[in-house]
Amino acid sequence: MTMSEEKPPICANLIFPILIRPVIHKIERHDPMAAQILLNAIIKAETSEPGLMLDIVNSILKRRDLTVNITESLLKLQGHIPEFDDQKCKRSEELFQDLNRKTYSLKKILSRIPDEINDRKTFLETIKEIASAIKKLLDCVNEISNSLQITSPSDKRALENRKREFIRDSKKFSQTLKEFFREGQTQTVFQSAAQLICATNTIQRTVKTKFDPK
Repeated sequence: MTMSEEKPPICANLIFPILIRPVIHKIERHDPMAAQILLNAIIKAETSEPGLMLDIVNSILKRRDLTVNITESLLKLQGHIPEFDDQKCKRSEELFQDLNRKTYSLKKILSRIPDEINDRKTFLETIKEIASAIKKLLDCVNEISNSLQITSPSDKRALENRKREFIRDSKKFSQTLKEFFREGQTQTVFQSAAQLICATNTIQRTVKTKFDPK
């Protein structure tokens, strides 16, 4: 099989939340214990050998002699999966629930890119939505960072670091769009959008890890 793209690290980072987690969620409905055992095994395997899940997916595609643009496919799948409870911040304060809504909204908009990128008028409107969603998410993160809820300097520092990474990836996405309109290369846009989804997940995971009730 000849893959239609290289295997960038971003694919490995999205295989679990977009492809594997929804499957485990279905198993949970019927056998929670089996789902937890499988989840722990996958996390342990991926931690010890990063990219293992991507290798497995590639192996399945190869056996079936399928050529798939993995990044594009992951983006499309992102638009069809719910936000699972283990991804959401559990704090009841509106500020934290608003973060859940804004991260989900941004990822949902980014997932539309593959279907809309070749329709210039529609894509330009989507770009405006993405820019607005990015600003709203950053505003929410700033509110959390400046909130009295954060008492630990290390927690604040961790969130500020994730915010800087998100801003970096947002700027890279913007630059990629400019290059797309000059050169027409869609793959770099897909990869940049996927990276932005990763950065969004990381912000949400950091807030959840640092501020959810223990």
